[in-house]
Amino acid sequence: MEIDLIFRIAAIGIIVAVLHIVLTQSGKSEQALLTSLAGLIVVLMMVVKEISNLFDLVKTLFHL
Repeated sequence: MEIDLIFRIAAIGIIVAVLHIVLTQSGKSEQALLTSLAGLIVVLMMVVKEISNLFDLVKTLFHL
């Protein structure tokens, strides 16, 4: 796992947090919720891809 992945996840978190605050302050709480949900889905997709790569590595390492 590279440190780049952690920085990307942190950047997405900061952007989503700022968007959530801006949208909530402007009275658009539904869009703020959808923005937070979209950010969560993007990060989960990134993590699932890395976990899949980890499982593939373990399979090749132990010849399974």
